[in-house]
Amino acid sequence: MTPSRIRVPEALAASHRAAWIAGLPALAADCLDRWELRPDGAPRHGAVALVLPVVRADGALAVLKLQPVDDETRGEPLALTAWAGKGAVSLLEADPGTGAMLLERLDAGRSLAAVEDDMTAVRVLSEVLSRLVALPAPEGVRRLADIAAAMLRAAPVALTRLADPADRRLAQTCAAAMRELCDEPGDRLLHWDLHYDNVLAPLGAAAAEREPWLAIDPKPLAGDPGFDLLPALRNRWDEVAASGDVARAVRRRFDLMTEVLGLDRRRAAGWTLGRVLQNALWDVQDGGTSMDPAQAAIARALLTDR
Repeated sequence: MTPSRIRVPEALAASHRAAWIAGLPALAADCLDRWELRPDGAPRHGAVALVLPVVRADGALAVLKLQPVDDETRGEPLALTAWAGKGAVSLLEADPGTGAMLLERLDAGRSLAAVEDDMTAVRVLSEVLSRLVALPAPEGVRRLADIAAAMLRAAPVALTRLADPADRRLAQTCAAAMRELCDEPGDRLLHWDLHYDNVLAPLGAAAAEREPWLAIDPKPLAGDPGFDLLPALRNRWDEVAASGDVARAVRRRFDLMTEVLGLDRRRAAGWTLGRVLQNALWDVQDGGTSMDPAQAAIARALLTDR
């Protein structure tokens, strides 16, 4: 297949360095040839990866995922190999040097976001997460211990850029809560980005042989499962905000997740506050001067339990 037949969506091109985008058509063509793949539909993309639906030489449906190799993506094939299709999409081929992966094709039109009842969706996500964190992280995956230490070093200066004193106090409280836990950062294999859109159903005939829901797009870490809860707490925030009691709605989700995962509530709350801190630091790094209101509300709701 010639490189010219692969078109890079403009939205994806805008989020990456020009050099990587320029080489993407040739990389796609090379993977298609090397793994004997035939394109099978329009490409899809998120903020990071280009995903090409393909058919293998044996007729099996798959997707070719192409993304830059960086600290967040480097561990993805390691994690998928460790999970071996249990609770997560199956990895069929990988080229760690380029970041290219061939994955089983799931039903992109049926994510956990389509489950109408919120608490049912939270329970399903929690059950998927319990499968993932049951394993110790393999060598080569980033460590929460290192990330947390770097966050605590950066926080004293970075948080001064928050304009609202209440935001500064809340973020500092999150830092203090996480600091209490850093001596025991954990060693489980975390997904780090498990929200409803990253949990898909199997496709077609494969559904009979696979679990009903499977995780995709991990950004793996070795650490405490409590650090993996925030994306689910933040899901469908408009429903939480409309509940009339935001703190109660947050704690209801948190209670279900910690129950399904068998987590100590205080530790899980502390690591979730650490995750709020991480996002606040990223926002400040990007020029923000305030905490995300939803994440601030989650932090306040969990602090009442400490």
